[in-house]
Amino acid sequence: MDRVRRVFQRTLEVIVIAVVVALAAVVVMGVIYRKAGAALVWYDEVAAILLAWLTYYGAALAALHRGHIGVPAVVERLHGRLRTCVVIAGEAAVIGFFAVLAWAGLAVQSALAGTALVSLPAVPAGLAQSVIPIGAVLFICAQLLSLPGVLRGEPEAEEATLP
Repeated sequence: MDRVRRVFQRTLEVIVIAVVVALAAVVVMGVIYRKAGAALVWYDEVAAILLAWLTYYGAALAALHRGHIGVPAVVERLHGRLRTCVVIAGEAAVIGFFAVLAWAGLAVQSALAGTALVSLPAVPAGLAQSVIPIGAVLFICAQLLSLPGVLRGEPEAEEATLP
């Protein structure tokens, strides 16, 4: 299980780095072209899509490290079965939310079938919005992969190791 978690983490890290590099390149290129007086018509739309992708993939990576919003101090003070029940209930709520988000994302995909981006008509709108169901499933996987450590009482986020 630890190997699967490491591979999952490395894959998410590569994706996040690639999206950050792509976003930075698009923004720099957009600024250069705008300053040259030849603004790119697709710049805003592509930058917004990349930012959404960065948000979803970055959230999954943060979830793997238990770096999302939560109240770990409350859970850490609990012991025994009560702690396990609270952890499981919290996990069920988070996973349930992201399962609904994945389902809604798939509904968005089917609603966008046959449409394209406004500024890049050759790119299907569904491609841009595919991050919703994919990101939700990745978040669920991250939660499940990090759950055993939480149940063992390991620190929930890397911030616990910072001075």
